[in-house]
Amino acid sequence: MVKSRKPPSGRTNLASCIVATIFLIFIVIIIFILYFTLFKPKSPIITVNSIQLPSFSTSNGTVNFTFSQYVSIENPNHDEFAHYDSSLQLLYSGNRIGFMFVPAGKINSGRTQYMAATFSVKAFPLTVNGQPESVGGPTVTDGLSGFRVGSSMEVESRLEMAGRVRVLHFFTHHVESKAECRIGISVSDGSVTAFHC
Repeated sequence: MVKSRKPPSGRTNLASCIVATIFLIFIVIIIFILYFTLFKPKSPIITVNSIQLPSFSTSNGTVNFTFSQYVSIENPNHDEFAHYDSSLQLLYSGNRIGFMFVPAGKINSGRTQYMAATFSVKAFPLTVNGQPESVGGPTVTDGLSGFRVGSSMEVESRLEMAGRVRVLHFFTHHVESKAECRIGISVSDGSVTAFHC
């Protein structure tokens, strides 16, 4: 005689669903752990290597020069970093005296790209607290921002890079990175005396 099989009970179906749910939750947890440890998007690392003023001149309390900044940008991510909407600005006493867009591009994963930015800064007056100052006078500090004129002056450069990184070839993540430097310049000969980023 042939015995007929009983259909699976509701308990067996429930146990199978619970095991499958626990397995899926475990897989999701593993994916999140991998994402937040290995694949989490990181901002690029900007290092300012050198700042130079190839040309520099003063006349009647004004100064103009050519500004060059050399940087290295490291992409610490596991996929390429596509940058766009990036810029370099130069400030003196809180006012923008120079500006340059950084062309869009890509940096491969784990690579470092070197960039040079050079632009001319039009003549602008040397000031202290908004008042014109003679070039040959003593060094004066305004007490608030630390900008000086006289034997030396101080400007600030701001490099801002924005872009996106793809994660696991499916998700894109917006990342930004900035490098701000204070640059001491000798007014007598235009040499860069120091810079701190």
